[in-house]
This record gives sequence, structure tokens and C-alpha cells, in this order.
Amino acid sequence: MYTPVAKLVRFLLKLRGKLIVKNIENLPVESGYVIACTHRGWVDILALGVSILPAEIHFMAKKELFQNKAIGWFLRKINAFPVDRDNPGTSTVKIPIQLLKQGENVGIFPSGTRTSDEVPLKRGAVTIAKLARVPIVPAAYSGPTGFKDLFKKQPITIILGEPIYLDSAKKGKDELDLVTTELSDVFKALEQRISS
Repeated sequence: MYTPVAKLVRFLLKLRGKLIVKNIENLPVESGYVIACTHRGWVDILALGVSILPAEIHFMAKKELFQNKAIGWFLRKINAFPVDRDNPGTSTVKIPIQLLKQGENVGIFPSGTRTSDEVPLKRGAVTIAKLARVPIVPAAYSGPTGFKDLFKKQPITIILGEPIYLDSAKKGKDELDLVTTELSDVFKALEQRISS
């Protein structure tokens, strides 16, 4: 169901204004990848999900969204999988790693929550990419953040950075921290490029 739903969402987003995707050529073609994006509201999830069509993204979603059987069924059909954010266990990384090793793409919002403020990034995206031995594609979003904003003609923009490749020979928390800091710096640079 992912592709038809994503095409409908893309049509609706374009209907209300411009939908711009920059630097699509930065997407790796040789493997799956983690696509890590800034997170300002729920609209950026939709925009990121349609931005790289026909490629698909598997999104982590909080487990509470799956408690309703009908909603949970639909979310799974559009490539979402549940994560316990309060008590992360081995399945938190096991599912995305399996997907990545199968050549799929996994979408993660490293801030862990929707915010307009600058917050320290969580290491989950970097850890998963490291364990799956795939690159991280940084992405930044600019545009409406909520339902009311959708009625404004503000363009929706997704800008993709160059892939970040982790050194498979290096091990330990220090490298994860360094790459997480690098990812944070790339996010800031991408957001400046969107606004300039």
C-alpha cells in the first residue's frame, strides 16, 4: 500500500503549493540507507515519505500508535513498525537492521521528538547505520508543521545532504558520538541552505 498512498499524499501536498526535493542525486544506489531528518511537526513525516519515490522508506513509530488494531494494520501496510521509546530493547535495532540488510531504507528522526528548538540528537540513527553497515543520508525539512499551516502557500522543501559513511573498523561509543555530532552540524548547514 505504500506507493499508492504516497502518490496520493504527494498529489495532495502539491495541490496546496510547491513540493521541492533538492539533491536527490545524493541518495546511494548501491545499498539501503538510514535517512535521518529534522523533525518539526507531523507534515515532515509525510514530505519525507514521498520525497524519494519510487524508493520507499520504513519508519519507526511509537508503539502506542499500534494499539488500535485498524490503525496498527494501516501503519504496517505503509511500512511503519512499532518501537517502545520508553523501554527500548533489542527489537528497537533488530527490525531496522534486518530491513537495511535486505536493501530497504529506514527513516529516523534523531531528535526523538517534534521540536522547533535545537535539542541534542539521540544516537539511534548512527548506531543502527553502524550495525547494519550502511550510510546515513541527512535530510532537512522546511515548510508547514501542522494542519493549519497546510492552508498557507508556504513551499514544502526537503534537502538531502551527502551520505555519511561510518568506519566499520572502528568500534565504541566515541565514534558514535563523533558521527552524531557531525550529523547535528550537517542538519544546521542544510537548514541554513534551505532558508538562504
